[in-house]
Amino acid sequence: MNQVLHQLSMRDLTFPPLEQALTEPNGLIAIGGDLSSERLISAYSSSIFPWYCDGEPIMWWSQNTRAIIPINGIRINKTLKKVINKNKFTVSINKAFKQVLALCADAPFRHDDTWITNEMQSAYQELHYKGYAHSIEVWLEGQLVGGLYGVAINGCFSGESMFYRSSNASKIALVSLASLLKTQNVTFIDCQLINPFLEDMGCIELNREQYMPLQKQAKATLLPNNFWQARVISIL
Repeated sequence: MNQVLHQLSMRDLTFPPLEQALTEPNGLIAIGGDLSSERLISAYSSSIFPWYCDGEPIMWWSQNTRAIIPINGIRINKTLKKVINKNKFTVSINKAFKQVLALCADAPFRHDDTWITNEMQSAYQELHYKGYAHSIEVWLEGQLVGGLYGVAINGCFSGESMFYRSSNASKIALVSLASLLKTQNVTFIDCQLINPFLEDMGCIELNREQYMPLQKQAKATLLPNNFWQARVISIL
């Protein structure tokens, strides 16, 4: 069966059914449109996310496999456990979203052009203002040394990117996020795409049929109004 790539209309915020995503490249479901908050919320609610580089049209993806970290299965090895026990890091939520976003775009381990373009940064900053995008920050002696950001549709948190400038700082951010979500009986973090770092932290892949019921349940999990309030949080 021939597959046709959907061209988004600037006026219509709806996306095609996930079953229409291409198999090659895996998960490309639409191009075009814009990065308005309304469209991004529609996308994340439908298990779709934007991913493209400067000079390319906006591309929207939903692969037939999804990477998640089961919160009860997050992996804390002996080295990380020792770091946590030393209590040398301070962790906060939503105290430095803009800085985390910029540092993720300029993370030292990125050797290629970042997909977190200026346009993307502006869009996610707006999502943050509207209460949908959030950051976890890790501090050492008053300096921001690690963090992550993502988008939350109720209890469904989709991690977008992370950075570190001190060993284990990004792991501390991820463990802290998992601990925070666990307080509301959220069962997983959506990681979208698996990589060796996430795999070491306990990330697994599910097929679309396995993932979608979990996402539906997470979206139905309502969080307290002050859940994402800017504050210092505990690691575990």
